[in-house]
Amino acid sequence: MISEMEEVKQAVIYIGLNDSVTHVQKFETDKYISILKKVCKSYRTAFSTSVIDGGYFHEDGTYVEEKTLVLTLLGVDDGTVEEIARDLCAFFNQESVMVTYSQAKVHFIQEKI
Repeated sequence: MISEMEEVKQAVIYIGLNDSVTHVQKFETDKYISILKKVCKSYRTAFSTSVIDGGYFHEDGTYVEEKTLVLTLLGVDDGTVEEIARDLCAFFNQESVMVTYSQAKVHFIQEKI
């Protein structure tokens, strides 16, 4: 069975894992992922996440390369996305996090053997 295609807003939050002051990652990546999952659960928000490598220029011009969590949210209102982004920015001691928005076409496929 295939559900009808619907168009929803997709938000993606990019959260670097290096501390904003020391410019190094303080904890193992799995600990950050665990915190991210708890934040999303507290907002009752479905999500997907991945870990990528990224580079960032701090406001003082310092360049760092770091592990970055990518949090994808579908159909979540902008206010909730912004609250989640602010929470993660604070919890992970980041200078900032990046949020992008786009439209996505979504449908679910169900199949059983």
